[in-house]
Formats: sequence, C-alpha cells, structure tokens
Amino acid sequence: MSKRKGGGKSGGRKAVRVAVLAENIYEDLEAWYPILRLREAGAEVVVIGPEKGVVYTSKHGYPLKSDLASDKARAKDFAGVIIPGGYAPDKMRRDKAMVKFVRDIFRDGGLVASICHGPWLMCEADILRDRQFTCVGAIKTDCINAGGRFLDREVVVDGNLITSRTPPDLPAMMRECLAFLGL
Repeated sequence: MSKRKGGGKSGGRKAVRVAVLAENIYEDLEAWYPILRLREAGAEVVVIGPEKGVVYTSKHGYPLKSDLASDKARAKDFAGVIIPGGYAPDKMRRDKAMVKFVRDIFRDGGLVASICHGPWLMCEADILRDRQFTCVGAIKTDCINAGGRFLDREVVVDGNLITSRTPPDLPAMMRECLAFLGL
C-alpha cells in the first residue's frame, strides 16, 4: 500500500490530491469518468498537461483544460496519477516532465493507473518491468517488450500499478483506484 494513502474530505482529513494527465486526442470517457468518480469520492483532482491553462481536446472534440503544466508538477504533492488512453499517451510519452512525474509517483509508492493506450507512457517511464498489467490489445507487444507481464483482465492490480483495457472496464479500474487511495 502507498505511504500517501489517505481519506477524502470526511473526518476532517485533507482531501487526497490526484493528477489526471491531459493531451490532445485523449479518450473522452477515460479522462472524464475518473475525474468525476474521484471528485465524487472527495478527492482533489488536478489536470496536468504540457502547459497550464490550455484546453486539450478529446478524440470527439470534448475539451479538458489543464490546471498545471507538467514541468511544474511534483510527485510529492500527489497521492496518484491517472493516465487516460486514446492517442494522447503517444504525445504524453514525448513530454520529459510528464514521464518524470509518472516515474517519480511510482517510485514513491503513489497510485499509477492507466487504461487503454495509457501504458505507452508507463513504458517510457520504465515502470512496467517485471510487473503485471493489462491494456488495449494494440499496444500489448510494446508493453511486453518494456518488460511487463500481460494479463487479459478488466483490471490488473500489481502493487501501486493499476491498469485496465478499454472504457467498459472503467468501473472496475476506478473501484480499485478508490480502494487504493482509501476513498
């Protein structure tokens, strides 16, 4: 379990702070479902993109405005990060600050969760090595070549790494994420 684990706003405790990464061509549900579930559970959600205050658009044109630039994000300030899929992770993995942020959260024991194409960023951060994961079939070989062990399940939990395949798996993924965060 994470040393960052904590409760929501109940009981007078400070809200758990979770990052959701943003870049153009993200999958709508894979960003918004986690954002809304986390907020509903009392978490503070911070959208992180390459630049602060930029509106990134989904595959279907849905806007998501960043609250913080990736080069200003510090792992120590967050209990976890959600990496949505779509084709955005192909752009995210080229952002050195975003890759470092994910690697640092993982190293510190915080939640690193991703779905669909999100594990592409995990490959770049070199956090799949010797870990179990799942993802969309299109990037399975890339993730295996990065040292991960693929399981075809709706959600795979391996310590602080939580992965899912596609939007129908979001309820299972978020159930595990909320449990990990103690929400």
